[in-house]
Amino acid sequence: METVVVLILVLSAYLIGSIPTAVWIGKAFYGIDVREFGSGNAGATNTFRVLGQKAGIPVLIIDILKGTAAVALSYLSELQPDSIPFINLQLGLGIAALMGHIFPIFAGFRGGKGVATILGIVVCITPISCSLSLIIFLIVLISTRYVSLSSMCAGLSYPFILNLILHNHNKTLVLFSIAVAILLVITHRKNIIRLLKKQESKVALFARIKK
Repeated sequence: METVVVLILVLSAYLIGSIPTAVWIGKAFYGIDVREFGSGNAGATNTFRVLGQKAGIPVLIIDILKGTAAVALSYLSELQPDSIPFINLQLGLGIAALMGHIFPIFAGFRGGKGVATILGIVVCITPISCSLSLIIFLIVLISTRYVSLSSMCAGLSYPFILNLILHNHNKTLVLFSIAVAILLVITHRKNIIRLLKKQESKVALFARIKK
């Protein structure tokens, strides 16, 4: 595949990831920049915290779809689906979208932590391991009500599930899964400090949506 085509697809993936859903919804419907409140991140969790479920749910869904849409761009290439070059392209597009979410060009390069976008990426590329990691996320979330801790546990479990339990042999996927785990820990370093100090906010599960 021509290099120029790859560059166009990667740039497109980055721009999709750069859509600052939390910022735009917050400003358009609430007159608030969510980055100025709560954790200061432009992600779904902080949107739930600052603006509630009516804003948080669409932000979560759109941020997941950003990762999915970026990976789906791979089907515009001439590569054979499920081939190693095709999977590598999907990973590249997913990473581009993730970088766009964390460093969005449309919002001054101040974005979110990328948890929802990562979910949208990995569910397309490695659906089984993603589903098992999501189960871990839900178990930890229901047990602790800490979204940050749940995200990190799911992220750290992902490479073990993919490579040790499901016996993945794609070296690029191995590196990607490890990078995902490390990235989630790095982007949650402030949350780790708050967790250690017992200052991290908990989410109210099963709360009714405010009208």
